[in-house]
Amino acid sequence: MKSYKVLNNQIFSSEGFAIVPIRYEDRMTILKWRNEQIYHLRQNKPLNEEDQEIYFNTVINTLFDQECPSQLLFSYMENDVCIGYGGLVHINWIDKNAEVSFIMNTELEQNYFSKHWTVFLQLIEQVAFSELNFHKLCTYAFDLRPHLYEIIENAGFVKEGTLKEQCLFNGEYKDVMIHGKLNKADQE
Repeated sequence: MKSYKVLNNQIFSSEGFAIVPIRYEDRMTILKWRNEQIYHLRQNKPLNEEDQEIYFNTVINTLFDQECPSQLLFSYMENDVCIGYGGLVHINWIDKNAEVSFIMNTELEQNYFSKHWTVFLQLIEQVAFSELNFHKLCTYAFDLRPHLYEIIENAGFVKEGTLKEQCLFNGEYKDVMIHGKLNKADQE
């Protein structure tokens, strides 16, 4: 398993679930999920295997050795099987904040969407708030999955704003919802 130079701990776990530094072996499964869920991602076209290889070899591989990487991506595991991936993206090391990104196995979304989002948020907060001592996390979500906001808000994120008609989806402009959560340790 590769490790992030910036992290002391590499594995964050809770009750059979864990996030580990993104694994090369999960790249094609991730490609499949991204293409299946392109409608809610900032991805303008389906990816192919060559795109994914290039991305892992030129972008992902460089993140592990950086002092201040732009993103920290993790494979999300259930009992040692990758069932999603995500992490901290658009990291601002000066202001100590980042955006949370997460997608799961498309087949799990209908019955386990809430469960896996909730667990992933708990795990990624360990990375951001406990390990890195970040001040704030945020989410940036196209207004296409309204059931997501309740999950995020139940995890302590607060709606901070709406970017009106920010993204074009199926010929129609959609809003983007922004939620944020502050590190409780900073508030004490």
